[in-house]
Amino acid sequence: MQQYLPIIYAIAALGGLGVLFGLVLGLADKKFSVEVDERVSAVRAAVAGANCGACGYAGCDAYAEAVVRGEASANACTPGGSKTVKAINAIMGLDSKAADPLVARVRCQGTCENVSPRYDYSGVSSCRAASGISGGPNACEFGCVGLGDCISHCAFGAISIVNGVAVVNDDVCTGCTMCVAACPRSIIQMLPKDQTIVVMCRNEAIGRIARLQCKTACVGCKRCEKACPSDSIHVVNGVAIIDESTCTRCGACVSVCPMHCIVNFYEGDAEDEAAATAQAELLNPKED
Repeated sequence: MQQYLPIIYAIAALGGLGVLFGLVLGLADKKFSVEVDERVSAVRAAVAGANCGACGYAGCDAYAEAVVRGEASANACTPGGSKTVKAINAIMGLDSKAADPLVARVRCQGTCENVSPRYDYSGVSSCRAASGISGGPNACEFGCVGLGDCISHCAFGAISIVNGVAVVNDDVCTGCTMCVAACPRSIIQMLPKDQTIVVMCRNEAIGRIARLQCKTACVGCKRCEKACPSDSIHVVNGVAIIDESTCTRCGACVSVCPMHCIVNFYEGDAEDEAAATAQAELLNPKED
Protein backbone atom coordinates (compact mmCIF):
# COMPACT_ATOMS: atom_id res chain seq x y z
CA MET A 1 0.00 0.00 0.00
CA GLN A 2 2.84 2.30 0.89
CA GLN A 3 4.18 2.03 -2.65
CA TYR A 4 1.00 3.67 -3.98
CA LEU A 5 1.11 6.65 -1.64
CA PRO A 6 3.08 8.93 -4.06
CA ILE A 7 0.49 8.28 -6.74
CA ILE A 8 -2.38 8.99 -4.33
CA TYR A 9 -0.70 12.20 -3.17
CA ALA A 10 -0.19 13.33 -6.78
CA ILE A 11 -3.83 12.65 -7.65
CA ALA A 12 -5.00 14.47 -4.53
CA ALA A 13 -2.73 17.44 -5.30
CA LEU A 14 -3.98 17.68 -8.88
CA GLY A 15 -7.58 17.37 -7.70
CA GLY A 16 -7.03 20.11 -5.14
CA LEU A 17 -5.46 22.37 -7.74
CA GLY A 18 -8.40 21.71 -10.09
CA VAL A 19 -10.90 22.69 -7.39
CA LEU A 20 -8.85 25.77 -6.52
CA PHE A 21 -8.55 26.91 -10.15
CA GLY A 22 -12.27 26.26 -10.65
CA LEU A 23 -13.14 28.49 -7.71
CA VAL A 24 -10.78 31.22 -8.96
CA LEU A 25 -12.24 31.11 -12.47
CA GLY A 26 -15.79 31.14 -11.10
CA LEU A 27 -15.08 34.21 -8.98
CA ALA A 28 -13.31 35.93 -11.90
CA ASP A 29 -16.24 35.20 -14.19
CA LYS A 30 -18.65 36.82 -11.74
CA LYS A 31 -16.38 39.80 -11.08
CA PHE A 32 -15.43 40.58 -14.69
CA SER A 33 -18.54 39.36 -16.52
CA VAL A 34 -20.23 41.78 -18.92
CA GLU A 35 -23.98 41.89 -18.62
CA VAL A 36 -25.60 41.02 -21.96
CA ASP A 37 -28.85 42.70 -22.86
CA GLU A 38 -31.38 40.02 -23.72
CA ARG A 39 -32.77 42.30 -26.42
CA VAL A 40 -29.60 41.78 -28.48
CA SER A 41 -30.31 38.10 -29.01
CA ALA A 42 -33.99 38.88 -29.66
CA VAL A 43 -33.12 41.45 -32.34
CA ARG A 44 -30.55 39.07 -33.81
CA ALA A 45 -33.24 36.43 -34.18
CA ALA A 46 -35.59 38.92 -35.86
CA VAL A 47 -33.25 40.05 -38.66
CA ALA A 48 -32.83 38.29 -42.00
CA GLY A 49 -29.59 36.58 -40.97
CA ALA A 50 -27.83 37.00 -44.31
CA ASN A 51 -24.83 38.91 -42.89
CA CYS A 52 -24.96 40.90 -46.13
CA GLY A 53 -23.79 44.21 -44.65
CA ALA A 54 -26.62 46.20 -46.24
CA CYS A 55 -27.37 47.74 -42.85
CA GLY A 56 -23.91 49.32 -42.76
CA TYR A 57 -22.51 46.99 -40.08
CA ALA A 58 -20.11 44.07 -40.27
CA GLY A 59 -22.87 41.52 -39.79
CA CYS A 60 -26.18 40.74 -38.14
CA ASP A 61 -24.61 40.44 -34.67
CA ALA A 62 -23.04 43.89 -34.91
CA TYR A 63 -26.29 45.34 -36.25
CA ALA A 64 -28.32 43.82 -33.40
CA GLU A 65 -25.95 45.34 -30.84
CA ALA A 66 -26.14 48.72 -32.57
CA VAL A 67 -29.95 48.63 -32.53
CA VAL A 68 -30.03 47.96 -28.79
CA ARG A 69 -27.48 50.75 -28.20
CA GLY A 70 -29.74 53.09 -30.13
CA GLU A 71 -27.20 53.65 -32.89
CA ALA A 72 -29.04 51.89 -35.73
CA SER A 73 -32.61 52.19 -36.96
CA ALA A 74 -35.03 49.28 -37.10
CA ASN A 75 -35.52 49.62 -40.86
CA ALA A 76 -31.82 49.33 -41.77
CA CYS A 77 -32.17 45.58 -42.39
CA THR A 78 -33.60 45.82 -45.90
CA PRO A 79 -33.59 42.04 -46.56
CA GLY A 80 -35.86 41.56 -43.55
CA GLY A 81 -38.49 43.95 -44.89
CA SER A 82 -41.50 45.18 -42.95
CA LYS A 83 -41.70 41.96 -40.90
CA THR A 84 -38.27 42.60 -39.39
CA VAL A 85 -39.03 46.27 -38.78
CA LYS A 86 -42.19 45.42 -36.85
CA ALA A 87 -40.42 42.72 -34.84
CA ILE A 88 -37.50 44.98 -33.87
CA ASN A 89 -39.79 47.86 -32.96
CA ALA A 90 -41.83 45.51 -30.77
CA ILE A 91 -38.66 44.35 -29.00
CA MET A 92 -37.43 47.91 -28.51
CA GLY A 93 -40.85 49.30 -27.64
CA LEU A 94 -40.97 51.70 -30.57
CA ASP A 95 -43.65 52.66 -33.09
CA SER A 96 -43.56 50.48 -36.19
CA LYS A 97 -42.65 52.29 -39.36
CA ALA A 98 -41.52 50.10 -42.24
CA ALA A 99 -39.17 51.46 -44.87
CA ASP A 100 -40.46 51.76 -48.40
CA PRO A 101 -39.54 48.45 -50.07
CA LEU A 102 -36.72 48.82 -52.58
CA VAL A 103 -35.83 46.62 -55.51
CA ALA A 104 -32.75 46.52 -57.72
CA ARG A 105 -33.26 47.67 -61.31
CA VAL A 106 -30.68 46.91 -63.99
CA ARG A 107 -30.99 50.00 -66.16
CA CYS A 108 -29.95 48.37 -69.40
CA GLN A 109 -31.57 46.47 -72.26
CA GLY A 110 -28.36 45.78 -74.14
CA THR A 111 -29.12 42.18 -75.06
CA CYS A 112 -27.04 40.21 -77.53
CA GLU A 113 -29.38 41.36 -80.31
CA ASN A 114 -29.60 45.00 -79.24
CA VAL A 115 -26.02 45.98 -78.45
CA SER A 116 -23.21 46.05 -81.02
CA PRO A 117 -20.15 43.92 -80.15
CA ARG A 118 -16.67 45.39 -80.00
CA TYR A 119 -14.63 42.19 -79.71
CA ASP A 120 -14.92 38.60 -78.48
CA TYR A 121 -13.88 38.38 -74.84
CA SER A 122 -12.41 35.10 -73.59
CA GLY A 123 -10.70 36.15 -70.37
CA VAL A 124 -11.68 35.90 -66.71
CA SER A 125 -15.45 35.75 -66.26
CA SER A 126 -15.68 39.10 -64.51
CA CYS A 127 -17.45 42.29 -65.56
CA ARG A 128 -14.84 44.40 -63.82
CA ALA A 129 -11.96 42.62 -65.54
CA ALA A 130 -13.60 42.78 -68.97
CA SER A 131 -14.48 46.47 -68.57
CA GLY A 132 -10.80 47.27 -68.12
CA ILE A 133 -9.89 45.98 -71.58
CA SER A 134 -10.57 48.64 -74.21
CA GLY A 135 -13.82 49.63 -72.54
CA GLY A 136 -15.32 46.15 -72.53
CA PRO A 137 -16.50 43.66 -75.17
CA ASN A 138 -19.64 45.64 -76.07
CA ALA A 139 -19.77 48.88 -78.04
CA CYS A 140 -21.75 50.59 -75.27
CA GLU A 141 -19.40 51.50 -72.45
CA PHE A 142 -22.33 52.34 -70.17
CA GLY A 143 -24.27 49.07 -70.43
CA CYS A 144 -24.34 45.67 -68.75
CA VAL A 145 -21.27 43.55 -69.45
CA GLY A 146 -23.22 40.40 -68.66
CA LEU A 147 -20.52 38.34 -66.91
CA GLY A 148 -22.29 38.15 -63.56
CA ASP A 149 -20.33 40.07 -60.92
CA CYS A 150 -23.72 41.01 -59.48
CA ILE A 151 -24.78 37.35 -59.34
CA SER A 152 -21.77 36.34 -57.28
CA HIS A 153 -22.53 39.08 -54.75
CA CYS A 154 -26.26 38.40 -54.43
CA ALA A 155 -26.81 36.17 -51.41
CA PHE A 156 -30.44 35.55 -52.30
CA GLY A 157 -30.16 34.30 -55.89
CA ALA A 158 -32.30 37.14 -57.20
CA ILE A 159 -30.22 37.88 -60.33
CA SER A 160 -29.63 35.90 -63.49
CA ILE A 161 -28.11 36.64 -66.90
CA VAL A 162 -30.74 36.53 -69.64
CA ASN A 163 -29.63 37.04 -73.23
CA GLY A 164 -26.48 38.86 -72.14
CA VAL A 165 -28.10 41.19 -69.59
CA ALA A 166 -28.53 40.89 -65.82
CA VAL A 167 -32.19 40.51 -64.84
CA VAL A 168 -33.55 40.91 -61.29
CA ASN A 169 -36.39 38.78 -59.93
CA ASP A 170 -38.51 41.27 -57.99
CA ASP A 171 -40.12 38.53 -55.92
CA VAL A 172 -36.74 37.34 -54.63
CA CYS A 173 -34.82 40.63 -54.40
CA THR A 174 -34.58 41.85 -50.80
CA GLY A 175 -33.08 45.25 -51.56
CA CYS A 176 -29.78 44.46 -49.82
CA THR A 177 -27.81 46.67 -52.31
CA MET A 178 -24.88 44.24 -52.62
CA CYS A 179 -25.27 44.05 -56.40
CA VAL A 180 -25.10 47.84 -56.69
CA ALA A 181 -21.58 47.91 -55.27
CA ALA A 182 -20.51 44.92 -57.37
CA CYS A 183 -21.46 46.43 -60.76
CA PRO A 184 -18.46 48.21 -62.35
CA ARG A 185 -20.77 50.16 -64.69
CA SER A 186 -23.07 51.46 -61.92
CA ILE A 187 -26.14 50.49 -63.93
CA ILE A 188 -27.92 48.76 -61.03
CA GLN A 189 -30.00 51.19 -59.04
CA MET A 190 -32.13 50.70 -55.95
CA LEU A 191 -35.58 52.10 -56.60
CA PRO A 192 -38.89 51.96 -54.72
CA LYS A 193 -40.80 48.90 -55.84
CA ASP A 194 -43.79 51.06 -56.73
CA GLN A 195 -41.67 53.24 -59.03
CA THR A 196 -42.91 51.36 -62.05
CA ILE A 197 -41.64 53.65 -64.80
CA VAL A 198 -37.88 53.40 -65.29
CA VAL A 199 -35.48 54.69 -67.94
CA MET A 200 -33.62 51.48 -68.80
CA CYS A 201 -30.52 53.15 -70.19
CA ARG A 202 -27.53 55.15 -68.96
CA ASN A 203 -25.78 55.76 -72.28
CA GLU A 204 -24.48 59.35 -72.23
CA ALA A 205 -23.15 59.31 -75.80
CA ILE A 206 -24.71 61.70 -78.30
CA GLY A 207 -27.79 60.37 -80.06
CA ARG A 208 -26.19 59.24 -83.31
CA ILE A 209 -23.42 57.33 -81.56
CA ALA A 210 -25.75 55.88 -78.93
CA ARG A 211 -28.05 54.58 -81.66
CA LEU A 212 -25.13 52.82 -83.36
CA GLN A 213 -24.04 51.26 -80.09
CA CYS A 214 -27.42 49.89 -79.00
CA LYS A 215 -30.87 49.57 -80.56
CA THR A 216 -32.58 50.58 -77.32
CA ALA A 217 -30.23 53.36 -76.18
CA CYS A 218 -31.60 56.72 -75.06
CA VAL A 219 -30.76 59.23 -77.79
CA GLY A 220 -31.74 62.33 -75.84
CA CYS A 221 -34.51 63.30 -78.28
CA LYS A 222 -36.56 64.90 -75.46
CA ARG A 223 -39.87 63.58 -76.75
CA CYS A 224 -40.51 62.25 -73.26
CA GLU A 225 -39.98 65.75 -71.84
CA LYS A 226 -42.59 67.23 -74.15
CA ALA A 227 -45.11 64.45 -73.50
CA CYS A 228 -44.89 64.45 -69.70
CA PRO A 229 -47.85 66.38 -68.24
CA SER A 230 -46.19 66.71 -64.81
CA ASP A 231 -42.77 67.86 -66.05
CA SER A 232 -41.22 64.87 -64.27
CA ILE A 233 -38.70 63.73 -66.87
CA HIS A 234 -35.75 65.63 -68.31
CA VAL A 235 -32.73 64.77 -70.42
CA VAL A 236 -29.53 65.26 -68.42
CA ASN A 237 -26.13 64.51 -69.98
CA GLY A 238 -27.86 62.85 -72.91
CA VAL A 239 -30.02 60.50 -70.80
CA ALA A 240 -33.63 60.87 -69.66
CA ILE A 241 -33.97 61.10 -65.86
CA ILE A 242 -37.28 60.69 -64.01
CA ASP A 243 -38.11 62.70 -60.90
CA GLU A 244 -39.95 60.11 -58.82
CA SER A 245 -41.30 62.72 -56.41
CA THR A 246 -43.49 64.27 -59.12
CA CYS A 247 -43.98 61.34 -61.53
CA THR A 248 -47.64 60.28 -61.74
CA ARG A 249 -46.88 57.06 -63.65
CA CYS A 250 -49.21 58.09 -66.44
CA GLY A 251 -47.06 56.28 -69.00
CA ALA A 252 -46.99 59.14 -71.52
CA CYS A 253 -43.20 59.02 -71.77
CA VAL A 254 -43.28 55.28 -72.40
CA SER A 255 -45.56 55.56 -75.39
CA VAL A 256 -43.60 58.32 -77.16
CA CYS A 257 -40.06 56.96 -76.67
CA PRO A 258 -38.83 55.99 -80.16
CA MET A 259 -36.09 53.75 -78.74
CA HIS A 260 -38.35 51.90 -76.27
CA CYS A 261 -35.86 52.55 -73.49
CA ILE A 262 -38.47 53.74 -70.98
CA VAL A 263 -40.16 50.73 -69.40
CA ASN A 264 -43.27 50.42 -67.28
CA PHE A 265 -42.98 47.65 -64.68
CA TYR A 266 -46.67 47.02 -64.13
CA GLU A 267 -48.13 44.48 -61.75
CA GLY A 268 -51.55 42.94 -61.36
CA ASP A 269 -54.15 43.13 -64.12
CA ALA A 270 -54.46 42.27 -67.79
CA GLU A 271 -53.00 45.58 -68.91
CA ASP A 272 -50.05 44.96 -66.63
CA GLU A 273 -49.53 41.51 -68.11
CA ALA A 274 -49.58 42.93 -71.62
CA ALA A 275 -46.94 45.47 -70.69
CA ALA A 276 -44.80 42.78 -69.10
CA THR A 277 -45.16 40.63 -72.21
CA ALA A 278 -44.10 43.50 -74.44
CA GLN A 279 -41.03 44.04 -72.25
CA ALA A 280 -40.15 40.34 -72.40
CA GLU A 281 -40.42 40.36 -76.20
CA LEU A 282 -38.14 43.39 -76.32
CA LEU A 283 -35.52 41.66 -74.21
CA ASN A 284 -35.85 38.39 -76.10
CA PRO A 285 -36.82 39.13 -79.71
CA LYS A 286 -37.99 36.24 -81.82
CA GLU A 287 -35.95 35.21 -84.77
CA ASP A 288 -37.56 35.61 -88.20
